Amino acid sequence: MYKCALVLAAGQGKRIKSDLPKVLHKVCGKEMLKHVIDSIRNSGIDDIDVIVGKGAEIVKERTLDKNVVYSLQAEQLGTGHAVKCANEFLRDKKGVVAIFAGDTPLIKQSTIEKLFNDHIENKNAATILTSLVEDPTGYGRIVRDDNNQVLKIVEHKDCNEEELKINEMNTAIYCFNIELLVNALEKINNNNQQGEYYLTDVIEILKSQGNQVGAVVTEYEETIGVNSRVQLAEAEEILKDRINLKHMENGVTLIDPKTTYIGVDVVIGKDTIIYPNNIIEGNTEIGDNCLIYQNCRISDSTIGNGVEIQSSVVLDSNVGDNTTVGPFAYIRPESTIGRNARIGDFVEIKKSTIGDGTKVSHLTYIGDAEVGSECNFGCGTVVVNYDGKNKHKTIIGDHSFIGCNTNLVSPVKIHDNTYIAAGSTITSEVNEGDLAVARAKQRNIKGWVEKKGLKK
Repeated sequence: MYKCALVLAAGQGKRIKSDLPKVLHKVCGKEMLKHVIDSIRNSGIDDIDVIVGKGAEIVKERTLDKNVVYSLQAEQLGTGHAVKCANEFLRDKKGVVAIFAGDTPLIKQSTIEKLFNDHIENKNAATILTSLVEDPTGYGRIVRDDNNQVLKIVEHKDCNEEELKINEMNTAIYCFNIELLVNALEKINNNNQQGEYYLTDVIEILKSQGNQVGAVVTEYEETIGVNSRVQLAEAEEILKDRINLKHMENGVTLIDPKTTYIGVDVVIGKDTIIYPNNIIEGNTEIGDNCLIYQNCRISDSTIGNGVEIQSSVVLDSNVGDNTTVGPFAYIRPESTIGRNARIGDFVEIKKSTIGDGTKVSHLTYIGDAEVGSECNFGCGTVVVNYDGKNKHKTIIGDHSFIGCNTNLVSPVKIHDNTYIAAGSTITSEVNEGDLAVARAKQRNIKGWVEKKGLKK
């Protein structure tokens, strides 16, 4: 059976007090809307229509990689009106459509699958996702008949004394038969205090036509809608705990899960140990048997097996097996560090390749360079890659020794098996087997301190 989904993402989100559309605020490093889309996709649904409103262009820009289509809700006139705006998407389709809110980032793939399966197996016209809560104040109540079938949804303000006791609430996530939904949408009106079209009215219309409406109960936390910064923090905490639990169950040691922040798309190998106060985000993949010591940020990077990283930043780069990084190293985007290498304290690597077994131990900057294997960099080396207008490239061959306080002025090529004397400024090519010395001869001026009156 054909299945598709609508995601309502047109709300202004006034309570979150931001110029950014509410659904683009991030939870565990990913926009809420992307969380919802990914969960839908992972459940096997490919056709997704996102209903956008205020900030439509930036929402489209941020979700282009998700391969969705968009419908515009120019005016926010209620949830029923939002679904009406997807008429073009739903036209001539037969099958099932699920409707989600773009500000519910905690919805699980398994719950979406259960919602669809229950709807199809029971041949419902509509299926409502519901939750049981201790205090349902403010939520619509699910009223069932003696056969446990859904009779109606009653908004809190309209509940009678008995209905107020019901603790099964409407999460505003639904499945519908597409043709029945489209027909029912034509019959809803905005004759209410808010002057809005409510999607819940569709349930009553379908029931009045003799159709069956079902309900699937799920955990409340999955359906939490984020409408404020406080709720954003609550969602962050829930998802963080969920992610950390998954990694620990997969064989990763988290010394202190409460202070470990891991993005939802991060992959970590078994027997890796992660110390407190680390942020690992984006499409990062960390291998087996790694040690990630405290105070690191790793983003969109691939870390090999047996790597140790201490108090360092690694962005959009690759680090090979059994390499050590830090403390206080900065590996900037588009860098590749080889295997068994050493990137030490206060070292910055920018858009460079560092070969296997090369040691860059401390206080060094390497930018726009190709460095071979088994090289050694002395303290204070600088690859001078910028001439004030353009960036230039330096190439360093295998088994080269770069002495302390060396400047390599790009563009320059250093061949295999070369030595650069400490304190040199290299501006010309150094051939294989050569020692390059580029510094002025030392000259001592006798008695200069006393002549200048500086002797103490």
